[in-house]
Parts: sequence; structure tokens; C-alpha cells
Amino acid sequence: MKKTLTIVIDTFYFPFKALMPLKTYRYAVCGASNLALDIVLYFIFYNFIFAKTNVDLGFLVMSPHIASLFFVFPITFFTGFALQKYITFEDSNLPGRVQLVRYFTVSMGAIVLSYLLMKLFVDGLHFYPTPSRLISIMITVIYSYVLQNKFSFRIV
Repeated sequence: MKKTLTIVIDTFYFPFKALMPLKTYRYAVCGASNLALDIVLYFIFYNFIFAKTNVDLGFLVMSPHIASLFFVFPITFFTGFALQKYITFEDSNLPGRVQLVRYFTVSMGAIVLSYLLMKLFVDGLHFYPTPSRLISIMITVIYSYVLQNKFSFRIV
């Protein structure tokens, strides 16, 4: 499956060859695919699963936009890690468990950043939740790319 995905992704690299290295292109494709999954799942959780109502966990009540953020995260965490490990950063020689821990650390920073941005945009500035999520994603993508490249999957 890895080989097939890599071939499909690399097939469309030619128009971007002059603009970016293959690794950056793969990161963008894998990240965009995982981002699309995240947005679709967020929309489904917010609008249909939580039906735009508060989520009472018994010990904590979460607003639907924050609950959606936290319930979608574990799904896209594992799909994102797999795509980045096996497609983008396949040349990293760090052990897989080290990569996973580092990826998790960077992802936790990204979720905290997303949470703070969602609180700011939705609760502070009263923007709609879905566009707010898109804006927060754009900011966290930059944060994640730099740290995944220089920390999680670096070559030692």
C-alpha cells in the first residue's frame, strides 16, 4: 500500500518540481489529505454527532466546537503519523517509537494551539466555528511542518 500511495502521489509532482523539493511536496499532499479528513470529520461531529449542542461527559461539559476538535484528534493523529512516517519522512533513521513520541509531542502543541485559536475566534471574536477551524488549521500547519521536519522525523 505504501508503494502504491507513493507512486500515486509522486505522479502529480511534475508541475511542482520547480517550486519545491519532493519531500515538501509529499508533506503537503499527505498533510492536505489528512487535513481534508479532519475538516470532514469535524463537520460531521459538530453538526451531526454533537448536533451543535454541549457535550456532557459527566465530569466536564464541552461546547460542541471544542468537543469536535478533541474527538476528531485521535483519528487524524494516527492517519497523519502513518502518512508522514511512511510517505514523507521515510528516510528518517530515528526508531519508530521515538518518531511517534516526538510526533505526539508536536501534535499536542498543535492541539493546544488549535484550542487557544478556537477559543479566541469562536468565543472571543464570535466567528463561526467551521471557518474558525480552517483559520486555526492554516496557522498550525506552519507550526507542524517546521517541527515535524526539524524534530519528529529528523535524520541523525
